[in-house]
Amino acid sequence: MSLKLIDTHAHVQFSAFESDQDQVVQHALDQGIGMVVVGTQTDTSLAAVKLAERYENVWAAVGLHPSHLHAQPFHDAQESIHVKTRAEIFDPEFYATLAKSKKVVAIGEFGLDYYRLEEFTQTPDEKIEVTTKIEQIKADQQLVATAHLRLATSLNLPVVIHCRDAHADLIVLIKQELATGGLTRRGILHCFTGTPAEAKQYTDLGFYISFSGIVTFGANVQATAQSVPLDKILVETDSPYLAPVPNRGKRNEPANVAHIAQFLATLLNIKQEVFYAQLLTNTKSVFKI
Repeated sequence: MSLKLIDTHAHVQFSAFESDQDQVVQHALDQGIGMVVVGTQTDTSLAAVKLAERYENVWAAVGLHPSHLHAQPFHDAQESIHVKTRAEIFDPEFYATLAKSKKVVAIGEFGLDYYRLEEFTQTPDEKIEVTTKIEQIKADQQLVATAHLRLATSLNLPVVIHCRDAHADLIVLIKQELATGGLTRRGILHCFTGTPAEAKQYTDLGFYISFSGIVTFGANVQATAQSVPLDKILVETDSPYLAPVPNRGKRNEPANVAHIAQFLATLLNIKQEVFYAQLLTNTKSVFKI
């Protein structure tokens, strides 16, 4: 099957697709849209691999999301996201075993997420205890992110990194791994919402920047997209979250990556067929697919 686009980051193995997973996957494939199904902990990573192994033009990434290091509730009313995470200890051997599958093309998603840490750690206790909790969570996230970077280096795979409100710390960790000769395959900053200056730090190091449906309605993200070199841009849905205009507020799915790509082509003033070809080249390059 000839592909016109690849959704570089989707979670179609999540419970949101429990009743129609195969239909959603096939709907995208029928439109010439492949996908990378991304794990966020042991069970969803395993499910991602199993799903990818059932389909041509579906691949998997495996890793432990930073929000799963500590149990925490997460609520974003604007995007109708309601999640309660459970704590999990990172087991590199488990993920290394999953990565033996030929359909695993990256380690991730993992990274740093400092967003709303104070909110979910807030207790009636004194503020100093909240501060201590936050610093411990940040330290834990940095330790596990480093372990993922080293795992990717050892397996010669690219990384899929989640980062929110933590770019300064993440850059330090990446540079430390690069200094050892690691991360030769580099990787992706997924669902990027940082500034043009932050994006440049990553692209200067050889990383790709992936834009989700947020770019279709977020002016700040649009400004960043306009600053990223064309050979470093990727697109994703982050399904089932962050549906792009015109489907905002609905469950997202991989087929919607076309809306994101079309929007970016217009924003960047590039012919759609030229931009799609560049996106496909970029995606195949980072994942070696």
